[in-house]
Amino acid sequence: MTLQRFEELTREALDSLPAWVLERMENVEVMIEDEAPGGSRSLLGRYEGIPLTRRNSGYSGVMPDRIALYRFNIERASGPSEAALRTRISHTVAHEVAHYFGISDDRLREIGQY
Repeated sequence: MTLQRFEELTREALDSLPAWVLERMENVEVMIEDEAPGGSRSLLGRYEGIPLTRRNSGYSGVMPDRIALYRFNIERASGPSEAALRTRISHTVAHEVAHYFGISDDRLREIGQY
């Protein structure tokens, strides 16, 4: 899979999020990196920043939050099928956006979305 195609699938995943989610997302960048930090082979994505639930009136002038997708791990976990890759990217994007909204991994497990 080319990086360009991976980027296209990532844009599709972002564009397919509900309108209310897209309207609330601000000061967040979505990045594609080849490898996860420390060479982790299981980490598909990571959210870094201040979740919406922890922002207050003093939130201003901060660097953008960051969602990273780890391309090689997502591709490896998806196998050769582009349909499987599309599904895995969409799930990873939704998972990391949930963290942006302040939803923890424990809560995602509770609702069957981990």
